Amino acid sequence: MIEKQVGVLGATSLTGECILRQLVQQGWHVHAFSRQAIIDHHPKITWRRIHPTQPADFDSSDNPIPYWLCAAPIWVLPEYFDLLIAYGAQRVVVLSSTSRFTKEISSDPLEKKIVQRLIASEDKLQTWATAHRIDWIILRPTLIYGHGRDKNISEIAAFIRRFGFFPLFGAAQGLRQPIHVEDVALACCNALDTLNLANRSYNLTGGEVLSFREMVRRVFEAQNLPTRMFTVPMWLFKIALWGLKRLPRYRSWSPAMAERMNQDLKFDSSEAQRDLKLVPRPFKLTAMDLPYQSRQ
Repeated sequence: MIEKQVGVLGATSLTGECILRQLVQQGWHVHAFSRQAIIDHHPKITWRRIHPTQPADFDSSDNPIPYWLCAAPIWVLPEYFDLLIAYGAQRVVVLSSTSRFTKEISSDPLEKKIVQRLIASEDKLQTWATAHRIDWIILRPTLIYGHGRDKNISEIAAFIRRFGFFPLFGAAQGLRQPIHVEDVALACCNALDTLNLANRSYNLTGGEVLSFREMVRRVFEAQNLPTRMFTVPMWLFKIALWGLKRLPRYRSWSPAMAERMNQDLKFDSSEAQRDLKLVPRPFKLTAMDLPYQSRQ
């Protein structure tokens, strides 16, 4: 029996690592591409280093890799279009983000720039894939969490652990659908292997809808800490952020984050759940979903 070959870009990211495990469990042979030199002797994973100055480096003696998953930021993918063509790509599954919809009206210029990059990159992918007759699937997760390494729930958990409280702007009743990184990885692998689906995009959400305030409350609960949430006016929030930005961990925080606490960031993912046979878990944090220092 010939092993199915798949290439993974962004293999060392949180989502990428989860994807590797899922693919191996499903019987794929994985060619994991990274800009880092990785030494790993797993029989089902071949690590390949990408050189930034030579992204399309290709050994003609290599076997074709018809299937591809991109767990790197979608705007990085066009750099490797030539690489995918050289390896004989026939199908590609790419992660984007629902941020392309939720941050369109952001007051933060940097967030608006990210939205523009997401939209432009999705368009580039579709144009390129169509021109080369390559099947494509775009998956747009909502707020990803898991394994204590995400930039969403783990950041909230770390803040709570450090300061003992969490500031909220207004009622903080905006709806959220956090999705576990393992469910994102499973959706990617199922999309790769469901060949009757092609040239489509899906929104991915978690299995529960809850308010931002309730989401934060559960982060307190998961750390066995008393719930201390304080409603603060925007002017005070901005002053606090000015101080926090002096700390590397919080440099990306902005007033726009506070404004979104009262926005409903809710999406319909019924098509993804049906077509990709995905049953996402509800938002229930385990110790392994928290930063290491919060597990003590």
